[in-house]
Amino acid sequence: MSSTNPHNRDSRSSSLHRSIASLLSAFLLFALLGGGFRVLAFPEAAAFELLPAAQVDTAGIFLHQVVSTKQSVLPPQPIRLADAPAFGQAASFSRAKIAELLKASAAEFAATNWSGAAQVRVTRRSRALNERELRELLSATLQKDFVKDKGDLELRLTRPWASVLVPDETLVLKVIDLPTTGVSAHFIVRFELFAGQVAPEVRRERGEGTSVDRLGPWQVVAQGKVMKDVLVARTALKRGDPLRNSEITTERLDVLSLREPLDGTALTNPSLELIETIQAGQPVLARSVRMKPVVQRGQFVDGLVRDGALNIALKVEVLADGLPGQTVRVRNPKTKREFYAKIQDEQTVVINL
Repeated sequence: MSSTNPHNRDSRSSSLHRSIASLLSAFLLFALLGGGFRVLAFPEAAAFELLPAAQVDTAGIFLHQVVSTKQSVLPPQPIRLADAPAFGQAASFSRAKIAELLKASAAEFAATNWSGAAQVRVTRRSRALNERELRELLSATLQKDFVKDKGDLELRLTRPWASVLVPDETLVLKVIDLPTTGVSAHFIVRFELFAGQVAPEVRRERGEGTSVDRLGPWQVVAQGKVMKDVLVARTALKRGDPLRNSEITTERLDVLSLREPLDGTALTNPSLELIETIQAGQPVLARSVRMKPVVQRGQFVDGLVRDGALNIALKVEVLADGLPGQTVRVRNPKTKREFYAKIQDEQTVVINL
């Protein structure tokens, strides 16, 4: 029967311990260097520090707005908790209420470890609406809805505008009362403002509420000008002159007091002629020109008489100036009988019996 040496047993045990320690060290080093082994970590419950006050807009109340972004570990995507309070009002939320809202919106980020304020007071962000911004909003609305393509509106308020607090976001102005004459040199306009004017489908996509803040109404007295490039006579223009060949220039004028002034596009029409005398420096209006007639009173043209399958050609006298497509009276010079004829071109009219 053989005996075991205690010294040998201790040596083998020490060698085994060193081998196990070396393997564990290599395993950990390999994992840390990205060798393919996953290091598992067990996250603790989220910890949030509640702020004492927060300001929001119509998009709603979000988690990152009511907790400290420095002391709290926030999820990468914004989490909406509730609708924003109406402008000018405030809403208070306790830690328990915020936790309840967070659990309903994103249960995976529910927090059990809270610090900071006992409750947060939520209000709307605001800013002062000054006269310059109001004038820009009012001008843009009047231009789009009333002036349109008549020219470029220039607006001035006759009385100073006292700045008012409005939501710090995009504002939409709506005109609710304007004189029947519309925009003029002096006029009164009543309006109101809307904040949070976002299309419902966009709000649904964002998960936002549908609240819209309505502010006003207000009333201001304004002076308006509608500026446009119009045709102006350089020298006196005579009746019957072709517009295209006349001494005309283009000037930018206030057209509110002018009735249908002509712009530069009228010069591209070779058929326009003046029907009244225009003094030098005066604008050319639509009433001052007409299309040059292709047939004139007293002119003899070919008249085509159509009666069913019967076609007869004869010379007739035109009794009024006319353009292609117009109907004028014509006379048979032999029988003195008058007919109505449709002008076809400068030499032909069609008589329908």
